[in-house]
Amino acid sequence: MTPVKDTKFDELLEFPCMLNFKIMGVAHDRLVDDIIAVLQRHAEQTDYSPSIKPSTKGNYHSVRVDVRVIDKDHIELLYTELSKLELVRYVL
Repeated sequence: MTPVKDTKFDELLEFPCMLNFKIMGVAHDRLVDDIIAVLQRHAEQTDYSPSIKPSTKGNYHSVRVDVRVIDKDHIELLYTELSKLELVRYVL
């Protein structure tokens, strides 16, 4: 059973809105494709323009992408689904 999240997104944001997700993951050719696949499954948006920044040693990539979110539950779903990806280490 998934624990209930007690986030304050609904108090801080006016929906719908664009939200910038920062995803840290293993530097692998598949990382960005996996992230976009999750976003396409769970967001109505069709155009994503991720920016990728490699770590100093090149072992990890920081991927930033703007996503149109419709409510608090949508944000929490995206965080949860992105976190499940094999190559992802953190979602901020």
